[in-house]
Amino acid sequence: MTLASMAIMGSVGAAAIQDDAVSDPNNWAAFGRTAGEQHFSPLTGISDANVNRLGLAWSMDLPPQNSVSTPLAVDGVLYTATGYSVVRAIDAATGKLIWEYDSRAAELAGRKLRQGWGIRGLAYGQGRIFVGTHDGRLVALDRRTGDVAWEARTLPLDNASFISGPPRYFDGKVIIGFGGGDVSAVRGYVTTYDAATGRQLWRFHTVPGNPADGFENDAMKMAAKTWAGEWWKYGGGGTVWNAMTYDRSTNSIILGVGNGSPWNHKIRSMGQGDNLFLASVVALDADSGAYKWHYQVNPGESWDYNASMDMELADLTIDGKPRQVLMTAPKNGFFYVIDRTNGELISAEPFVKVSWASRIDRATGRPIEHPDARYPDGKTFTMWPSPVGAHTWLPMAFSPQHRLAYIPAIEMATSYNDVGITRQNWVRTPGNAVDGAAIPNFVVKDAGPLNGTSSLLAWDPVAQRPAWKVPTPGPWNGGVMATAGNLVFQGRIDGTLNAYAADSGKRLWSFAAQAPVTAAPISYGVKGVQYVTVLTGMGTSGSAFGPLLPVNIDYRTQARRILTFRIGGRATLPATRPAPIAPAEDVSFASAPAVEGQGAIAYAQHCAVCHGVDVVAAGHAPDLRASTIPLDDAAFATVVRDGVLQANGMPRFEEFDDAKLGAIRQYIRSMGAAWRARLAAKH
Repeated sequence: MTLASMAIMGSVGAAAIQDDAVSDPNNWAAFGRTAGEQHFSPLTGISDANVNRLGLAWSMDLPPQNSVSTPLAVDGVLYTATGYSVVRAIDAATGKLIWEYDSRAAELAGRKLRQGWGIRGLAYGQGRIFVGTHDGRLVALDRRTGDVAWEARTLPLDNASFISGPPRYFDGKVIIGFGGGDVSAVRGYVTTYDAATGRQLWRFHTVPGNPADGFENDAMKMAAKTWAGEWWKYGGGGTVWNAMTYDRSTNSIILGVGNGSPWNHKIRSMGQGDNLFLASVVALDADSGAYKWHYQVNPGESWDYNASMDMELADLTIDGKPRQVLMTAPKNGFFYVIDRTNGELISAEPFVKVSWASRIDRATGRPIEHPDARYPDGKTFTMWPSPVGAHTWLPMAFSPQHRLAYIPAIEMATSYNDVGITRQNWVRTPGNAVDGAAIPNFVVKDAGPLNGTSSLLAWDPVAQRPAWKVPTPGPWNGGVMATAGNLVFQGRIDGTLNAYAADSGKRLWSFAAQAPVTAAPISYGVKGVQYVTVLTGMGTSGSAFGPLLPVNIDYRTQARRILTFRIGGRATLPATRPAPIAPAEDVSFASAPAVEGQGAIAYAQHCAVCHGVDVVAAGHAPDLRASTIPLDDAAFATVVRDGVLQANGMPRFEEFDDAKLGAIRQYIRSMGAAWRARLAAKH
């Protein structure tokens, strides 16, 4: 590291993430810039008046791994996390690499690698960069050198829990949650550490454990009354894998809690009880971790409708009175405004098509569910929105200037039933497979023209109605940033980064990024110049929904980069014309329907979450129909069973026997043959 780059690194204190005028607008020192997670920059150097002159300042090519995280910018240094927790420090003005840290998490994760897609963000505090790793560590790095200051193992090695979300720093502490409740018997919790030493300060479980073991606190004793049967044998779920917000005004850390494990309420809890604190917003005392209040968006959650989407804090005037509020647009399609001092529901209205409930009762705070929403008596029910959500983990933004929230909204359906599944016969599929004790159809092809669409939606949280709406291509769009320059920035899967007028939605600027742009942008200042930075590339939990994408996105050829812009920037990207993805030639393929049926089931349980439904990939992992590896049984076994590509993020399935490997391989080849037949029919 040069003396010049050392000089860039000044001293940024705790005020960096405060939600008030004390916070330095030139820094983006937390996932949402400040602790209140508004994803809003108060800088005005780039505005609706000059954004047409915004140009590329520099770019940096990245390895072919997940690149959808939100960077940080502190004192002129950009910090990014990509892949399985590879952290880089970069001179924000020039793009020169200062240091790089590789956690080697993919090599250490073992079976944890079978779920999750890499890291989504970082935290900063007390001169350190904090990053979680897929194998379950929280690591503190010296921000000047990248050296490890301390690391703490926050997850056991022997279950499917993993870290993909960003930690949060607050008041001398750093907190981390985790995911994994979709695939194994996991009990959710968050853990808080001393940011200086790594000493564990407190831990809060989000669902109760076995009553015979006693309860950790009164909150768990209270929550246990809302569960039935022997729920603890299933794990319960409730992982806090993404959203956490710090409210300095009430000294609260607020959690967005995940879904149940398994999804199906009938199996998990005999169909009884609200199952606290699943699918809930939970406030804890920031010093002790003691329970304060909760609001549950989906009592008795049964559809992967978690409350893990980002939560923005703001002060709004509602019914003529000032209110301290929390806003969230979770998966279930309703936009919630909650009093953040006590958890009282202020309002909730649908912002997309919703079929599972008619409304949220203001008096009780509970949804009025459709009578068939819980797929009773063998019925199949088509849910709007899907478990991907009306809004997924990619953050929305809130502008205190315009009093609008900007949501990357998704319209997608999923049908559910649980035919043949009972508490007596259900056994979780082994091997960290996705198994919610229900039968979802994630790609409902006849659900109508709205299915598989998306938009950038400006939402008035006081009036609870849209202010404007811009359609975006496909069922997956990018995270959002708003600025005081009357701008909203968002990337799209069509390979563009766009700036819109925050008050009207008019598109004012667009940049051809040569790859999908799904990460949320950030904006910051260096020596009086405002910059915008975003990462390009497709990744994470949209990876299963390739059949709904308007184009095939190739894992191998898409350009994964860091792009940084400034007014008057004149840098350019290299001209690229990647060949369109196409099915591999497979002259020896012979259909075997019975084997293909067995392979389809195994593929859906173990492979589709990364390689896509119907073997149609969405860019996070290779499209296996276009790969030559499934054409050779030895090569396929080397990758899938022996784990030769584990360091690249491809998990090892050491328990697969030759018959299972052969069935999956046969199914993949059959889907490649179907693709070739469709192409031949067109010509």
